[in-house]
Amino acid sequence: MNVSAIVEQLQLQPHPEGGWFRETYRAAESVVAAALPRRFNGERSISTAIYFLLEAGQCSHLHRIKADEVWHFYAGDPLDVVEIDPAGSLRTTRLGGGLLYQHVVPAGSWFGAAPAADSRFSPTGFSLVGCTVAPGFDFADFELAGRDALLAEYPRHQDWIRRLT
Repeated sequence: MNVSAIVEQLQLQPHPEGGWFRETYRAAESVVAAALPRRFNGERSISTAIYFLLEAGQCSHLHRIKADEVWHFYAGDPLDVVEIDPAGSLRTTRLGGGLLYQHVVPAGSWFGAAPAADSRFSPTGFSLVGCTVAPGFDFADFELAGRDALLAEYPRHQDWIRRLT
């Protein structure tokens, strides 16, 4: 399969953080604001899920959300998920390639992703994953990273910050 066929078949749209996506699930039931942690400013769907596709050379720009996000690898080249936790530790997790197919990014971590540049596997030109968020994703909980602010706070991670902002 090629990227344009996948985009068409899965009805993907451009994503604000980079790549392509389509929401595939939004729970019909919600959690009321009073039952959620204080970081949420209103009720949220119980859970949401998306397809997310990155082409070779694209990235998911560093961002953070207020809920945990589970990444699921589906097809294509391995994907590097990069996180900077609130304490400033950097972690890179490779999804796909026969080793790991799910990974959880904890709420509040800065994170982004890019197809693995050094993949020893036959390059397909894309990485297709899914992301599940609970409580469900809401753009009110989304913050795109500013390069200068992250570089000032985490200068030792400048290579990934420059690549993913």
